Amino acid sequence: MTRVEISGITKSYQPGVPVLKPLNLSVKPGELFFLLGPSGCGKSTLLRILAGLVEPDSGSIRFNDVEITKLPPEKRRAAMVFQNYALWPHLSVYENVAFGLRVSGEKKSEIDREVKAALELVHMSEYASRRIPSLSGGQQQRVALARALAVKPALLLLDEPLSNLDARLRDTMRREIRRICVERKLTAIYVTHDRQEALSMADRLAVMDQGVICQIDTPEKAYNAPTDKFVASFLGDANFIEGELKPDGVWQTALGNLSCDGMTGKLAGKLVAMIRPERIRIGVESKMNAVNAVLTNRSFTGESCEWEFEASGRKLVVVESAPPERKIGETYLLYLPPEALIVLQ
Repeated sequence: MTRVEISGITKSYQPGVPVLKPLNLSVKPGELFFLLGPSGCGKSTLLRILAGLVEPDSGSIRFNDVEITKLPPEKRRAAMVFQNYALWPHLSVYENVAFGLRVSGEKKSEIDREVKAALELVHMSEYASRRIPSLSGGQQQRVALARALAVKPALLLLDEPLSNLDARLRDTMRREIRRICVERKLTAIYVTHDRQEALSMADRLAVMDQGVICQIDTPEKAYNAPTDKFVASFLGDANFIEGELKPDGVWQTALGNLSCDGMTGKLAGKLVAMIRPERIRIGVESKMNAVNAVLTNRSFTGESCEWEFEASGRKLVVVESAPPERKIGETYLLYLPPEALIVLQ
């Protein structure tokens, strides 16, 4: 298994316009690590630097303490799965998967063994003789993954590999990629802008914005305890509440005086907290953090319902599973648990 150390990596394609600002990152051996962020944040550039397809302006990269920053792609043992699959349409599935092994000069018997093993791993053995244009998008994605796995990479790099698939197939492939990485004990770095993909698959993730890493954490910690408003918003729907923390510890907001576990020890002044829509409770009586709000809108998704409320001129979104019937225009009591209000930096 491979440990990846990234130190002070920077990159600009135009003078004075940095795509990556000095960036430091450590990926553990056998970890499925996600780079998550909006388009243009630098995540794909970082992945291509790791693959050796783009040269950084400064900084260093180490695989297991071996400096590889200046090595060409073929010397790094880093295999990449591209968004558009990058398969040869005139070659068979078998020949596509064998391509990297042939380029590296492996013996025919070794090529045959590794190709068959890779195709079996992605459940594509019976399609070995098929040509690429005859395959579905999901099948082509499996072939691209098999090709990367066949060379036994030290590091697997995946650049938004599921973005061209439909929703149901994406769910299936998420489980498959996760299974394969665990079975092969692969260190993998996966780029996506899809928060659900990252939250459901990652061991850890880094949320990026404008060339910097905003937060590195497990999916659970990043979602439940984001460090700032950008991370909170990017990882899911969030209600932001601003207020003034008084010297006596009272937090005055437009919704009234609220209590927040995270404000303990904070200096008096402006304080912003976040609460996820699913953490707000409707109709729960409480002596603190209870807010009267008018229901203004609803959005039913099947397994849950998203309610929009207005309280003191502020919108609050609440998500409720197995929701009862509620009427637009009526007033309801909302409870904001103190432990669910997360103070942001």
